[in-house]
Order: sequence, then structure tokens, then C-alpha cells
Amino acid sequence: MKARRLPSGTDSLTAGSAAFEQVFDEARSGLAILDRDLRFLRVNQRMALLDGMPAAEHIGRTVRELDPQIASAVEPLLQRTLLEDCCFEDREVEVDKPLPDHSSPRRFWLVCCHPLREGDGTVSGCGLSVQDVTAQKLKEEAQTERLRVESLLSDLSTDFIKVTVSEVDRKIEQGLQKVVEFLGVDRSSIWHVSPDKEQLLLTHSFALPGIKQPPAVIVDLIPVWNSTLRKGEIFSIADIDEMPDSYWREKEYCREQGGIRSILFIPASVGGTVVGTITFVSHQARREWPDELIQRLRLLWEIFANALERKRADQKIQDALAEIKRLKDRLEAENVYLRDQINIEYKHEEIIGRSEVIKKVLQQVGQVAGTDATVLILGETGTGKELIARAIHNMSGRKSRAMIKVNCAALPAALIEAELFGHEKGAYTGAQSSQIGRFEAANGSTIFLDEIGELPLELQSKLLRVLQEGQFERLGSPKPVAVDVRVIAATNRSLAQAVREGRFREDLYYRLNVFPVSLPPLRERREDIPLLVWAMVEEFGKVFGKNIERIPRKNMEAMERYLWPGNIRELRNLVERAMILSNGATLVVDVPEGAAATAAPPMTIAGMERLHITSVLEKTGWRIRGKNGAAEILGLKPTTLNSRMKKLGIKRRGAPAEGMQAD
Repeated sequence: MKARRLPSGTDSLTAGSAAFEQVFDEARSGLAILDRDLRFLRVNQRMALLDGMPAAEHIGRTVRELDPQIASAVEPLLQRTLLEDCCFEDREVEVDKPLPDHSSPRRFWLVCCHPLREGDGTVSGCGLSVQDVTAQKLKEEAQTERLRVESLLSDLSTDFIKVTVSEVDRKIEQGLQKVVEFLGVDRSSIWHVSPDKEQLLLTHSFALPGIKQPPAVIVDLIPVWNSTLRKGEIFSIADIDEMPDSYWREKEYCREQGGIRSILFIPASVGGTVVGTITFVSHQARREWPDELIQRLRLLWEIFANALERKRADQKIQDALAEIKRLKDRLEAENVYLRDQINIEYKHEEIIGRSEVIKKVLQQVGQVAGTDATVLILGETGTGKELIARAIHNMSGRKSRAMIKVNCAALPAALIEAELFGHEKGAYTGAQSSQIGRFEAANGSTIFLDEIGELPLELQSKLLRVLQEGQFERLGSPKPVAVDVRVIAATNRSLAQAVREGRFREDLYYRLNVFPVSLPPLRERREDIPLLVWAMVEEFGKVFGKNIERIPRKNMEAMERYLWPGNIRELRNLVERAMILSNGATLVVDVPEGAAATAAPPMTIAGMERLHITSVLEKTGWRIRGKNGAAEILGLKPTTLNSRMKKLGIKRRGAPAEGMQAD
């Protein structure tokens, strides 16, 4: 294009000396002279470098013809200069066009515009001066951004200094929202690495409206991210499409998550082990992750991670305190139960006896002790059922903890449920605090349920559930409590008969009757009586400070002939009384008169039953009903006992009428 002739005003301005030409061309700013149509009349080399176009190609072309993007930045200012006939000094404009060798996608120019006049004062063009201040501008922006980030970090750090543990989660959610809005990203999430290092578990996340939340669990860690996380390294990518094809799983994940474009992972370590990571994602916009920003985001992540670690530490403390309280409550409960059992009936470490029947019992004890099977001990009152239960427990793997004893017949029906299973505060009138039950106290040990036949029918279903599922609920609480308890039950009654009469659940009976052990009455192990007597004499001799050297043979034979309706308990009571009354080295046990049985040939079952019932009746003074009456001792209903007496022909000597047997 042919260059236009300069206006006369311009001639006078440019037609000077070579010095002017030198100053114009060597100026450090970009200089240009334009006519009223904004066509370039002259440019220096610096201007050509700024807009990336050779100087010769400027002449005669308008700013817009030369470059529309540059025109958009400087044209408005040039037009105002011509229109208003005034100068504009140091106006900053942004040119949205990077040079090929420029690292920044934007450029910033400091522009000055001056009107050029003819001799008559008419504005004929304008002069343009341009300085590239991109580096300074970016430095200022970086400094401003740094101050903003540091201000954000300072605010968040202040928020977390005094935050309570209960507020940590809420504060972190708020912090993530601030960071997302500050950075201009779409989502930020915090993940916890599972103990097996194979899963990422989402703990906190904030996403802008319309942005898909991440999955709660990432089961199979994506290979590259897995590798970087395990090493504790940072992973960042400005554009997912720029990743090589080998990252196809990473790309697939980003597509599934609503089209993630840019992503940043920053892991956190505790004691050299990676425990979690924080992620930042951008969906639509490409996002650069400069090192300086990443370092500050690491500081932010440390604030969050420290708060979470403090919360986890506090939770561990709370769990530990709860466990201590649970163990303390259980220990206190055990102490209560142990105090109740200090005065046990037998203080011998071993079961005494050499009869075949007791040897058979001990053989059964040895067979079942090492298992966790439920045991049902059957036997008359006073035969030593609790002693057998203790032997089973002491030979088991649970012997390190105390066996808990419950006498189902001794507890009031209204309180037995709370005693067995515990209660919560306010569960019933008088329940001033929570209390664990005996099953909970026996967790990991053995519970001995004596007189199981006396357990109320409505509680038998709860006991059945403990046996089947190992669970129960405290009174006043719907929350199930799991326990590992071995059950040993005992009864002096026929549970099978109670099942037939509807007083005992059949399913519970079968659950209890896994391994029955029948204890023989003392009358069936007469050869053990001398051993038992001398063991008791030795025990009471230490208590009373007495030394017994002999027991008359006739007295011992009388004890061997006696039927012992009260079994070992009755024998123990008589020996203890004899020891109290004894003043010498010879002990005489007062065996009840008229109750001794002479040696005789074997009886029929009916004869044995007749003798046993008669012995009990004589002991109670022929009183059948009431507490400690014959019916209670024999475990029969009074009407049933009367029927048995009629059937066996049992009558009180000298009784004028049959009705006298009733009281």
C-alpha cells in the first residue's frame, strides 16, 4: 500500500534533525503517529516488537486492519483523544493476545495518547506511546493473590485455633466452601485412606450448585493416583485431555464424574504414613496449578488435617474412656457378685469322693469343661451342683475371669429381669442410674443360673435369645447388647415335667439340655461319707481352733446308714454343729434318731421313694405346705405329695385321720 503524505503539522514535527529521528527510533517505549482515520503514519522499532508486526507493514494501515485484538484495547482511547482534543496519560489496557514467545496469555500496556495539531490548531492526528508492563502487572497480581491466599489461610487458621471437636466437621465444610469460591474451582473434597490402603473414603466435600458430588467410596484406587498417593506425592493436571492414553482409567473416572477437566491431589501423612488427601477439581475451565499456589494449599490442608487428627485423637480418648467406664462398671458388678459369693458352701478346691457314681460325674466334667457347650446340672438340693459348676468353669478357657452366680429362686420376680440384663436410668421406679446386669458382667466368662426352673416364663424368651444369638436388651433400652457368655444351669426339679405342665419353654429346655450332668444324692454314695466328714472336720477345726483325732466307728456307721434327705448340705450342718459342741479330741455327730436305715437288701424304686418321703416328712414334723415344708423340699406341689403319700401308703404313726397329713 502506498504511504500517505504526512500532514503539514506532521511535516513540521518530523522534519527536524537526525537527532530527533534517533530519539524516536531508539525510545524504550513503543511510539506511533496516526492520522484522524487511525492509520499508522510512523512507528518505531519498539512498537513493532510490542505488537509483533514489522514496522514497515504498519504504514498506511489502520489499527483494526493491523490487529483487531489490539484495536479493541487501544482504539477507544485513540478516538477519545481525537474527539475531545485532550491528552490521556498512563492508561492501563489489557491486550488479549499473547506474543509467540510470551509466557503469559495476557498482556498489559501502559498507554499515553496526545492530539497532534496543524498550524491553525486543527487536530490532524494523534501520537501513541506504549509501555509493556505485563511483567510488573503479573508480579503485582501474584503479590495480590498471595496476600489474598495468606489472608484466607490466616482466617481459616484463626477459625480452627479454638474450634471445639464437635464443631470440626462443620468448620471444615465451611472452609472448603470458602476455598472453592476463592479459587474459582467447582469442587473440593477430603478423603481418608482405608486401613488396608485399598479404598478412599469420602469424609467432607463441597461442590457448587449443579456439580456432581464424588462417590462415598472409591473401591479400586485408580493406578496413577494410587501410586502417587502411596508415595505421598502431589498429582496435578491442568487438562485431562493432555494426559497420555495410558491414563485411560483416570480419564474414564473424570468423565463419569460429570466431565472433570482439571484436578489436583494433595496427600497428608502422619508418622510417614499417608492417611488422606484433599482434591480440587474444575469441570469446564482449564486450571493451572502453579507451585506457589500448591504450597499454600498444602498449608490449608495441614490446617484441616490437624483439626481432623485432633478430632480422631479426641474420639480415641472418648472411646477409651467409654471402655474404661464399661470395664469399671463390669468390675464393680463383679465385685458385688463376688462379695455375695464369699461365703460359698464348700471351700475345698477339689470335689471329694471315690465312689463310682462321683467318678462318672467327674469324667463328664472333664469332657465338657474345655468346650463352650451349655451344661444342665441335675440333682437334689444340697448335692453340690454349684461346686460342679465351679469345677467346669475352673477347667475351662474362661477361668481367668470370675464365674457369676445367679439364684433364680432367690430374686424377686419383679427385679430378676433387671438383675440378669441390667437397666437404664428411669427404666422403672427407683432406677436412679444405669446398671449393667449379670449377663453383661459375665461377658467373656461363665454365668451359673441356679434353680433355673424358677425363672419366670416371660423371661425365658430373653434367656433363649441370649443362648441363640448372644444378645439382649437392657431394661428401658432398645439397643442390643452383645455378650460372649457360657451358661451353666442347675435345677433340683424335673424340667421335662415343667415343660409338660406349661411352666417351662420347650425350646429353652432343649437349649439348656445340651450336656446334662446328673449328681447322685448322698445316699447313693455312702462310701464317700467318711471322706466328706473328715474333710469338713479339718476345715472347721481350722476355723474353731480344735483338733479332732477320732470319730467313733458306730457314729460313722450311723452316718453311713442315714438317708440324708438334705444331702451334703445336711451333713455339713450336722458336722459343723458337732464341732461347735465338741470339747475333746473325739467328735460325735448327732445323727437324727429314727431316721437311720439299717443295712438291707436292695429296695424297689417305690420302696426307696417311700423311705425318702417319710424321712423328709419326719424332718419337717409332717408339715407338708408352706416354706420349708415337705412339698417344697421335695420339689412337689402339696396336692401331688398327698397323692403320692396315698399311693405309697404313707401315714403318720398315731394319726387318727388321713386329713392330718395335710399340715
